[in-house]
Amino acid sequence: MSFFKMLLAFSPWLSFLIIARDSLLRLKIGLVVALVLSLIMGLTRMHRGVILWVGLLFFGYATSAVLVFNDLSTVKYMGVMANGALAFAAWFSIAIRKPFTMDYARAHTDPSLWNHPLFIRTNRMLTSVWGVVFTINTLLAWGKMEHVIFSDLTYELISYAFLISTMAFTSWYPNHAKRQHEDSLNASAPI
Repeated sequence: MSFFKMLLAFSPWLSFLIIARDSLLRLKIGLVVALVLSLIMGLTRMHRGVILWVGLLFFGYATSAVLVFNDLSTVKYMGVMANGALAFAAWFSIAIRKPFTMDYARAHTDPSLWNHPLFIRTNRMLTSVWGVVFTINTLLAWGKMEHVIFSDLTYELISYAFLISTMAFTSWYPNHAKRQHEDSLNASAPI
């Protein structure tokens, strides 16, 4: 998946990350924007699978909790819950044997390859890496909230570095796995 397509796929989460900071008003605006983006992207099939459903559930819950009920505990734990929701989505999709990256990879992969072991293994690897990063970012969000060890800026920079690195890995790894698979087939072919 290209870097741009990943940005697009995660745009509800990224818009929330960018907008929902520094004030309750910005948090409310960020939640509404993310929920509307999730709905539009789901209806247009730009966003799909477990990440879509977790996004709709999370942004639906958080928007109603904050806008309707003024739930301050939701506000306090928003970063932990957002990252935790993404981590849950990644690990759950692996547990049900439908790694969330497959939903996006199928959009640009020949359907005859969807059940190929390499396709499945590659997506399991990519989703696992995303799961690890989302889990780490959940812990970083908790550390930031509790002011453990680092400054807020340091927690954010570490989190962004993990996300950007994972996006780069997701762009690179499928072609690398395919080349390795082809090299192993060529090495075992009779001369």
